[in-house]
Amino acid sequence: MTDRTTVTRDATGTAGIDRRLIPPMMLGSVLNPINSTVIAVALVPIGAAFGAPPAQTAWLVSALYLATALGQPIVGRLIDIFGPRRLFLTSTSLVGVAGIVGTLAPNLAVLIGARVLLGFGTCAGYPAAMALLRSEAERTGKDSPAGLLTALAVANQTIAVIGPLLGGLLIGLGGWRSTFALNIPLAVVAVTLGALRLPKQPRTDATARGRVTAQIDLPGMALFAAMLFSLLLFLMNLHASTWYLPVIAVAAGAAFAVRELRAATPFIDLRVLSGNAPLLATYGRALVAYVVSYAFLYGFTQWTEESYGLDPFHAGLVQIPMFLVGIGVSVVAGRRRGVLGKLLLGGTGQIVACALMLTLTADSPLWTLLLLAVIFGVPQGSNNLALQNSVYFQSDPERTASSAGLLRTFAYLGSMVASSATAASFGQHAGTSGMHHLAWIMLGAGVLYLLITVLDGSLRRLAADPAEPARTA
Repeated sequence: MTDRTTVTRDATGTAGIDRRLIPPMMLGSVLNPINSTVIAVALVPIGAAFGAPPAQTAWLVSALYLATALGQPIVGRLIDIFGPRRLFLTSTSLVGVAGIVGTLAPNLAVLIGARVLLGFGTCAGYPAAMALLRSEAERTGKDSPAGLLTALAVANQTIAVIGPLLGGLLIGLGGWRSTFALNIPLAVVAVTLGALRLPKQPRTDATARGRVTAQIDLPGMALFAAMLFSLLLFLMNLHASTWYLPVIAVAAGAAFAVRELRAATPFIDLRVLSGNAPLLATYGRALVAYVVSYAFLYGFTQWTEESYGLDPFHAGLVQIPMFLVGIGVSVVAGRRRGVLGKLLLGGTGQIVACALMLTLTADSPLWTLLLLAVIFGVPQGSNNLALQNSVYFQSDPERTASSAGLLRTFAYLGSMVASSATAASFGQHAGTSGMHHLAWIMLGAGVLYLLITVLDGSLRRLAADPAEPARTA
C-alpha cells in the first residue's frame, strides 16, 4: 500500500487510523442498506404503476439479495487477495449504471434487472471496509478498533432505518423512479472518494501476479454460486413444482465441499471454518436475525400502506422512532465490551416486538405502531453491532473481507426467507391476517435466535476479552 500521512495519534503517541479512509469506507458500506430499505415504501407505488401484485413486486427485494448474497463472499475473497481499491471502484461504478437503468425502466422486468445490478454493485463496500479496518489495525498495532466498528455499525443501521423515510420523501418529490435515480450521485461520490483516498496496491512483476492469480479458486466460486443460486431461487418460490432446486443445491454443495477440501488455496477454507464453531454460530444468528428484521421492514411497511391506509411518506415516518432508538442503542452498546449482552438484548427485543405485532389490526391507534417501531429499534441497534464485532474477532485475519462477505450472505439468506414468507403470507393483498401470519414466522425466528445465543458458550469468552479472537483450531 502507498504511504499515508494523514493519521491521528492517541494519548501515547501511537499512530491511529488514517481518517481519509473513513468517508469512502462509510459511504461504500451503506450503499447496500440504503437500496435495501428505500424500496420498502416504493413497492406499492411500483406495483400500481405496472399492475403487479405483492407476490411479483417481492422480486424487487429478492433480486438484490440474490445478487448480493452470491457476490459478497466472492468479492470479499478477491479483496483479500488483491486489496480493496480495484474491487471497490469497479463494483461501485455498477451502482451508477443500475441507477440509470432503474430510472428509465419501462417495465417491471427491467426494474428487476436494475436491482440485480445494484446487488452486484454494492458487493464491495462492506468487505472493503472490514479489510481496511484489519489492515489499519495491523499497521497501528491496535487490534480492537471498537470505535470504528461501532461507527460502521451505526452508519449501516442509520441508513437501514432512515431508508423508508428517505424513500417516502423521494417518492413524494419525484415518484418511485427517484429512489433509483438517487444511486447516480451516490455512485459518483463513492467512486471519486475511492479513487482519491483508497490505498493503491504496489506494482508486481509477472511472476508475482501469477502467484496471486493462482490463489483465485474459480471452480470453488462457481460451485458456491450454483449452490446458493439454486437455494435462493427455491426460497423465493416455495412450491412443489420447484423440487429440483434443492436437489441441485445439495449436489452443488457436495461438489463444493469436495473441491474446497482438496484445493491448495480454497475459496472458503472449510477446514478452518468447520473448526470455528463460534463463527458458524454467528452466521446462524445473522440468518435468523435478518428474517425478523426484513420481514418487519418489508412486510409490516406494506401492511401499513395497503391495510392501515398510510401513504409512502407517512409509512416511512412511522419508522422514525426505530431510527432514533436504534442509533441510541448502537452508540451506548458500542462503548461496552463483549457481545453477549448485546445479543441477549436484541433477541429479547425481537420477541417482544413480534408479540406486539400479533395484537395490531387496521383499527389500532397510531401510537401502537409507533410503540412497535420503538421496540424494534432495540434489536436493530444491538444485533447489527454484535454480529459485526463477532465476525471481526472470530474470523481468520487473512480472510477478514471474505468472512465479512459471508456474514452478509447469511444475512441475505435470512432476508430471502423473509421475502418469501412475506409473499406467501400476503399473496395478492397485504391484509391484517397475512400480517399476523408473518408475525408468527418472525416470532419463531426470534425464539431460535435467542436459543442459539444462550447455548453458545464461546460468547462468554469473547465477552471476557474482546481483543482475543474466539477461534478454535
